Amino acid sequence: MKRLLTTQDGPYLQQLYAWLRSQGIPVSVSERNGKLDLLLHQSSYEARARQLIDEFKADPDIIAVREQTKNRELLNDLMKNTGWLTRIIAVVCVLMFIGIMAGGDTFVRYFIISDSFSQLPLDAPWRFITPAFLHFSATHIVFNLFWWWYLGGRIEVYLGTRWLFALFVLTAVSANVIQFQVSGPNFGGMSGVVYGLLGFCWLYSGQRNTPLKLPPALILFMLGWLILGYTNVLWVNVANEAHLAGLIAGCIAGITVRKLTPKPRY
Repeated sequence: MKRLLTTQDGPYLQQLYAWLRSQGIPVSVSERNGKLDLLLHQSSYEARARQLIDEFKADPDIIAVREQTKNRELLNDLMKNTGWLTRIIAVVCVLMFIGIMAGGDTFVRYFIISDSFSQLPLDAPWRFITPAFLHFSATHIVFNLFWWWYLGGRIEVYLGTRWLFALFVLTAVSANVIQFQVSGPNFGGMSGVVYGLLGFCWLYSGQRNTPLKLPPALILFMLGWLILGYTNVLWVNVANEAHLAGLIAGCIAGITVRKLTPKPRY
């Protein structure tokens, strides 16, 4: 190991150590006779390490500036890969989740598909959609919104907002109606829509290398999760019929839109 510098200023060395590690430099700190040594583990990194030390000495705030820049770039990437509909629906889900946490069943009863176990809400058609916005745990909403942002954002950016809106309505209604027919009105979540988006991207792309083409491992994972839901081995309650109905609706939509050949946005 090679000693890069020695100091008695612990906070300064701590920041410098964090800076070098963040840049992939293999360093460590050891104490010797009441002083602190910054040690380099591999001599091949010495030139780069000394360059970074000089940068840090010239501007000790460089770590904070770089982190702020990375955070801005991450936020820009997240926003760039979505459209306004993707964002609005995600925000609505979050607001509804807050409402559920605050109001419980009193809040939920206004947004489930029906007050009846046998009659669909033909006099309140918006309730065919609203169960998709309901989530009952942090894990539930995080999982669904991650996939909504990833899949829905890609579709909106590539094909446009109108296509994503139509797909959202189709898959939400299909999933909610089928789940209601099987288990009654007490369910919620975006999972049926997510499976619909998965099916859409899968069959819309097919063997073509479109921006909507998904990794085979992802498709296998999601299909495996769907199958596991029917085995009753999962530790959570799963709206299996909503998942399956959404997937089928999305697959049909993917085949249909592929034949319609809409003009991509890029």
